[in-house]
Amino acid sequence: MMNEIPAPVTSVGKTLLARIEDRSAVIGIVGMGYVGLPLAFAVTGAGFRSIGFDISPERVADLNAGRSYIKTIPANKIAEMRKGDGFRASADFTEIASVDAILICVPTPLTRHREPDMSYVVGTATSLQPHLRPGQLVALESTTYPGTTDEVLRPILEKDGLKSGTDLFIAYSPEREDPGNINFTTSTIPKVVGGDGPDALSLACALYGAITNRVVPVSSTATAEAVKLTENIFRSVNIALVNELKTIYRAMDVNVWEVIDAAKTKPFGYMPFYPGPGLGGHCIPIDPFYLTWKAREFDLRTRFIELAGEINTMAPYQVVERLIEALNRRQGKSLKGMPVLLMGVAYKKNVDDMRESPALKLFELLEARGALVDFHDPFVPQIPETREHPEFAGRTSVSLTTEALAGYAVALICTDHDDVDYEAVVRCVPLVIDTRNVTRDLQGTYDNIELA
Repeated sequence: MMNEIPAPVTSVGKTLLARIEDRSAVIGIVGMGYVGLPLAFAVTGAGFRSIGFDISPERVADLNAGRSYIKTIPANKIAEMRKGDGFRASADFTEIASVDAILICVPTPLTRHREPDMSYVVGTATSLQPHLRPGQLVALESTTYPGTTDEVLRPILEKDGLKSGTDLFIAYSPEREDPGNINFTTSTIPKVVGGDGPDALSLACALYGAITNRVVPVSSTATAEAVKLTENIFRSVNIALVNELKTIYRAMDVNVWEVIDAAKTKPFGYMPFYPGPGLGGHCIPIDPFYLTWKAREFDLRTRFIELAGEINTMAPYQVVERLIEALNRRQGKSLKGMPVLLMGVAYKKNVDDMRESPALKLFELLEARGALVDFHDPFVPQIPETREHPEFAGRTSVSLTTEALAGYAVALICTDHDDVDYEAVVRCVPLVIDTRNVTRDLQGTYDNIELA
């Protein structure tokens, strides 16, 4: 880790640094999603004016009208951002010329063959390039493989003669968001920063240092890219481990949740991870395979990553098989034609984010086996259009009335949102399959609960 951040040496770098330090710099954030919008809130909160760029006219219209589409940044925060011309949204990329720093927060999904889909990064860079001018800082925040900033982003931005390090300053600083976690916000999470040269590093650290409580400089953009992948690979591998232990301990009639709760009392050498119905979110199911793909360039295999991916990918299948087995054992029924209530479709508790949610795979598997599936989610009133499961778009959440619950043969708890009356569910539905152990306090009272 670098201990010292050099001061800019070029005249254009010194000019931009002065604008950052006196808060006269205007910041453009490209991509007003779950990363970009919280970042814009942090930027305006730090005293900078900002423009949020997005290709969606609906998002731009919502933001400029003071409406929010993300739970973590409600309408009152949008109003706070917009005070004194602090923030506005735009779909006009010619306005890129008017900003001093550009922070790119666009999706980096996988293709169906688990290879990096860089189309959003390439498309964004191509849209920015004609409107760049000397003296601007461009920082990529999207999670990606080591080398992306140098090999993909920089050549596009330099296409018309601007040179990185002298005319233009390019950096990489991976996003670190944890939706629903009230203990951390964009401004309180340490920010890792790598620059394409010393001036880029200096300017990026100055900007992010003004926005966040702590900046962690590293020696290159590739190192910063590797940091983000390492964080999520660590989580993926450990979740796969407990998902495998869950299966083994169940065969031994041992409750994996009780094991984890006891193990985490050790004050050193152990960190708790928890099993579930599969991986969700924009990071853990995707990011590790960016390194797997890049490693092939060096004739290397990422065996831990690939094995973890296999285990986590199988989790929804195992949950459905557990449900089928329990339904047959307890009621002598097959799944075909059975009404099933899927509890929670967001990828994690207390958020409205459905990216890569394992609930969609569960939906698919259950319906493929003939089940009649409804869902309830207090944070997702209607399933939006998704990349992998467009067939579920428009389905709406059902109410948890006593009458409605009595009509289901099985309730499958996928996401453990707070403020849900799980006891009513357990009381009214003959079989409850719990993938999150949210019914822990009810398991001694009711005998229709099974962990999966």
